[in-house]
Amino acid sequence: MIFLIEYSRQNGKIIQLLEFKDSAQADAENARLNLEMKISNAKIPHEIVLLQAHTLEALKQTHRRYFENLEELARTTQ
Repeated sequence: MIFLIEYSRQNGKIIQLLEFKDSAQADAENARLNLEMKISNAKIPHEIVLLQAHTLEALKQTHRRYFENLEELARTTQ
């Protein structure tokens, strides 16, 4: 699966999460580009990432910072 995430660093929250099949790589890349242009034109300081993982649960393990707040992240590193 391919995951497109729009993330607000300021709020520490996912704004948008879209899923694409692995076979839709071009669609995912086009969606990322369109979203980046949209937020850039609107001067919205969001992070846009395109990530690949077998499942959403796997992505949550490898890229926890998008899915957990600072308190949750700090707890698991102690």
